[in-house]
Amino acid sequence: MAKSIYIIFLFLVQIGFLRAQESKMVPVKEGSFVPLYGATSKNPVKVKSFFIDVYPVTNAEFLSFIKKKLSLSKSKIKGIFADKSYLAYWKNDLDFGNVNPKSPVTNVSWYAAKKYCECQGKRLPTMDEWEYVAMADEKKTDARTKTEFNKYILSWYEKSKTYENPIGQTFKNYWGVYDMHGLVWEWTADFNSIFLSGESRKDKSEDKNLFCGGASVNATDLMDYAAFMRYAFRGSLKAQYSTRNLGFRCADTKKL
Repeated sequence: MAKSIYIIFLFLVQIGFLRAQESKMVPVKEGSFVPLYGATSKNPVKVKSFFIDVYPVTNAEFLSFIKKKLSLSKSKIKGIFADKSYLAYWKNDLDFGNVNPKSPVTNVSWYAAKKYCECQGKRLPTMDEWEYVAMADEKKTDARTKTEFNKYILSWYEKSKTYENPIGQTFKNYWGVYDMHGLVWEWTADFNSIFLSGESRKDKSEDKNLFCGGASVNATDLMDYAAFMRYAFRGSLKAQYSTRNLGFRCADTKKL
């Protein structure tokens, strides 16, 4: 009996450790960068120091959240907050079925992602924060001019069902963050901060640029083509939309 209790204890400790790993945050030092698209000038954008999740939110983590917020379950969430694709691949409200619990949760609306982060005492990262972290490779804070970095991002676009992969399988970047490219696209807090026409960084349309993914690439002809496809897709979304390749991670100004 004592041995059985000890084994159960070790199992619970391991589960807790894995969840702690998934929700771990790392510091990102303040700095500045020049956005490649959507800016009206070439003036650097300043980004203050903040913390960001090492990994995107997983199916297991989101299920734990839903159990506490049943009003956001797939059968109970209101239509103004999520479309019919919301958590479409889950078996039911409290069961995500046969998918990997450590794969990123997707088919989540902006509203649900925002609420999740708030309930963790966090927030969604801003577009500028996300871009600032995403432009780093393993060794440089800004790898946008590196050919291999851009090839990696473009190769991801050609792959299918990367959302089925577990978190942490892509490279660890300069800041200690995984999966900024190569797994899923991600929501940001200010879904109107970049505008395809480039007329303004603060477009007044509330339905444009609702999520981020692979948005830090250099402006060669090939990158411009990739960006066109990406931004055109973004521009078709609304905050209640959810898609199978769209997930999120959280950020915070101060570490919890």
